[in-house]
Amino acid sequence: MIYYFLNKLGYVILTLWGVVTVIFLLFTLLPGDPAQMMLGQNESEEQLAIINQKYGFDKPLLKQYQYYINDVSPVSFHSTNPSDFTYLKEGKYTAQPLFKIGSIQVVLKYPYLRESFQKNGKKVSTVIQETLPNTIVLAVSAICIAMLLGVFLGIISALAKDQWVDKLIQLVSTIGMSVPSFFSAILFAWLFGYVLHKYTHLNMTGSLYGMDDFGEGIHLQWKNIILPAVVLGIRPLAVVTQLMRNSLLEVLAQDYIRTAKAKGLSMFQIIKNHGIKNALNPVVTAISGWFASMLAGAVFVEYIFGWNGLGKEIVDALNTLDFPIIMGAVLIIAVMFIMINIFVDLIYGWLDPRVKTFEQ
Repeated sequence: MIYYFLNKLGYVILTLWGVVTVIFLLFTLLPGDPAQMMLGQNESEEQLAIINQKYGFDKPLLKQYQYYINDVSPVSFHSTNPSDFTYLKEGKYTAQPLFKIGSIQVVLKYPYLRESFQKNGKKVSTVIQETLPNTIVLAVSAICIAMLLGVFLGIISALAKDQWVDKLIQLVSTIGMSVPSFFSAILFAWLFGYVLHKYTHLNMTGSLYGMDDFGEGIHLQWKNIILPAVVLGIRPLAVVTQLMRNSLLEVLAQDYIRTAKAKGLSMFQIIKNHGIKNALNPVVTAISGWFASMLAGAVFVEYIFGWNGLGKEIVDALNTLDFPIIMGAVLIIAVMFIMINIFVDLIYGWLDPRVKTFEQ
């Protein structure tokens, strides 16, 4: 067990280090002056110098990289020399001092994702806290639709192998996998939110929360999640349907299934007690990957439907070159992707005892 957790911890650290390094180099080497982006049209030489010194933009690339690693790391090192560059003395985050090494103070803190260039110095972590829950709600809704319908349609398709029902489901699944999400979003918004609005009562755009007609109270608008969740769930639905069909056909061809039939078990009992659980392994693999990718793939869907989530925030940040928000959002998505993969490893052990997540 100790080896398993140490192995996973090393995997997490190395992966996050690689992600942070790529993010930093990608957005640091892009053309443009971050200080000018923050000040807009009101910059002066004095103000530019202050911003560059405050955020370390005037330092060499390697030094800036060290500062960024220090900011995003939960354990960071800070000089006690007042003349050195440090966020700790400026109150950018609350830190718990651990110990000192000479003139270096080692502290424990929440990862500091820096501040937005365009939102009047608003912390990136605050922006993510405001938008990420909406994206998670949308992604969970979409994956539930894909999982429930996909498993059901996959079972129907497997039981009706080579019949017209099976061929129809396969055709629809193929179309679902081939249609881009942004095209589906535009089509669904126009058809169900505009053309058929008087029947569906759905809006073309709208987020989870809305204000009343007087602009006073904030209330939930659950109907606004229907269209973006369905659109976001179309492609994983098609994948789950195909995987569930093929996996279940393999399971039904096993010897123990024939034994169960010989004992007089009905097909419903066989599917319920033996078929579904043993056929879910590839489905879980696909769902884990799709759920993580939904957090990134929701960018276009959220923007088209006006869903105030992390995806829409990323598009807005790209339009305004607000690099800290983009970098922070990508890092958070990477962390969630890693955590989902670890969780899936544990699910494997439950679905298939032959898969060992760690030594007992």
